[in-house]
Amino acid sequence: MNKRTLAAAFLISTLALTAGPLAQGAQAVPAAVPSAAAQQQIIVCTVNDNGVNFRGGPGTQYPVLGQVNKGQQLNYRDRKGEWVMGDLVGGRTGVWIHDAYLDGC
Repeated sequence: MNKRTLAAAFLISTLALTAGPLAQGAQAVPAAVPSAAAQQQIIVCTVNDNGVNFRGGPGTQYPVLGQVNKGQQLNYRDRKGEWVMGDLVGGRTGVWIHDAYLDGC
């Protein structure tokens, strides 16, 4: 048997072993664990009043970008003091709302 034939036979037998059922006493390798980012839960806050301003930054000195009403949901992204930054579900992203007007954050 020449080197080329021997290498091909080795490759075929290796593929057959790895594609077939587990050898007796062997254990399956567990699936990869999702990354920390994939495991991170999304925190959803809910606006608890009507006519709540959302702003361009964490404070009253930042411009009002719009208003939301009770029941509007916000996907939490960050917090600075009493201000929560997040993405309005079905709306603008990166907005700031005072935490007094949010439940669940």
